[in-house]
Amino acid sequence: MSANDDTAAGPRHVRLTLLGVMLGMLLAMLDNTIVGPAMPTIVRDLGGADHLSWVVTAYTLATAVGTPLWGKIGDLKGRKRVFLLAIAVFLVGSVASGAAQSMGQLIGLRAVQGFGAGGLAVGAFAVIADLVPPRERGRYQGMTAAMMAVGTIGGPLVGGLVTGHLGWRWAFYINVPLGLIAFAWVQVMLRLPARTARVRIDWTGIALLTVTIGATVLAASWAGVRYAWTSPQILGLAAAAVAGLAAFARSQRRAAEPVLPPRIFSDRNLPVASVVVAATGAVMFGCSLYLPLFQQTVQHATASGSGALLLPLLLPIPLGSQIAGKVMTRTGRYKVFPVAGTALLTAGTLLLATMGAGTGRVATGAFMAVVGAGLGFTMQMTMTIAQNSVEMRDLGAASAAVTLFRTLGGSLAVAVFGALFSRSMPGSHLTAAGTAEGTRHIFLVAAALCAVAFVASLLVKEVPLRGKPTAPAAQEPAPTAPTASAS
Repeated sequence: MSANDDTAAGPRHVRLTLLGVMLGMLLAMLDNTIVGPAMPTIVRDLGGADHLSWVVTAYTLATAVGTPLWGKIGDLKGRKRVFLLAIAVFLVGSVASGAAQSMGQLIGLRAVQGFGAGGLAVGAFAVIADLVPPRERGRYQGMTAAMMAVGTIGGPLVGGLVTGHLGWRWAFYINVPLGLIAFAWVQVMLRLPARTARVRIDWTGIALLTVTIGATVLAASWAGVRYAWTSPQILGLAAAAVAGLAAFARSQRRAAEPVLPPRIFSDRNLPVASVVVAATGAVMFGCSLYLPLFQQTVQHATASGSGALLLPLLLPIPLGSQIAGKVMTRTGRYKVFPVAGTALLTAGTLLLATMGAGTGRVATGAFMAVVGAGLGFTMQMTMTIAQNSVEMRDLGAASAAVTLFRTLGGSLAVAVFGALFSRSMPGSHLTAAGTAEGTRHIFLVAAALCAVAFVASLLVKEVPLRGKPTAPAAQEPAPTAPTASAS
């Protein structure tokens, strides 16, 4: 089934098809945070406490590096086969990570898992773009937003439960039955036209992008924590990131099949969407990591109780996304939602920054609801805006660019927020006063990022949404028989 078949198949069939795709995306997002509660147990079992942060960093770096590569290959060889391959790589990495016998093995295998996760994230959004034209995509935004919210915030909760009852290895093994279901579901349900373009991989671009992303994330992770901001190590990483970015930009103009074709940035909507999605990624990670910490340390909630207390943040996300999607589908208008969403995010994070030792749970819940509404208005709308700004042949690359900026926004936020939080602690132990001070600094920075995203959203150019896209015949020939569309 392609976007051209959407009306005939009906929204119900599309939703059934997307369930398997969404399950794959959920796996990728869960595993970014699910290992957090398992970290102490992993250290007791494997040792290597001094390398513990690399269990998360290796996954994040591999995801970020793999995202544009998976997106580009999907553009050339077909979304379905690439998405299935990404599931397979992710499952191999999951099983191998669960069987790791040393911290070094676990870090390396987490990189394999993260590489597969990059294909799941970008593949899911690109498949949605193939199945549903932008004008009709609002029908399904609530489902996608709910999966993203559960994946980002539910990871620590699932990780705690699984580790406590089954052991840390099951934080990885739990992916196997879910991944097999997703693989079988996509194999049976998803039908997309075959593509015959010859794959020419831009290895130079991939290498330069890896250097740029790696240097950027490491500089943000280590600055002020392991090394001083002005140390040779941090300055060297910053210089490597700048030089790598400049070289990558030059290489993309010369490559036959660039990883991120420069033409996708010619319309200002994609760069604007990237800025907005980076801010939302930072807010989501900041909320998922530090709100439960605030609730447990300052408001004396239990670990499981703090999960329930996140519902005021979670519930408005699919609701806001569904409202925005319905309005977009009915009217074709959409600029108001990223503008309103980033305004709500700025206000909500400023409210969260006012929390102190005397802030009650009701007030915290109200502040989170404002943030949740802002996320609901922006999370999926930015992807739709970006995909509508490029040609059909570049859907995967555009999806990869936005997904990459979301990943980088979240990764850099974790690093910067962690440095701010550590600086607020009087010692190595958590205190109510130190936690309140740390979260205040974190959400002030988040508010500044959201304010920048608000200004960027004002620059969105509201152009008509595509109805039923058609792809060039050379790249996406229409299937001549039902069996020809199963690639």
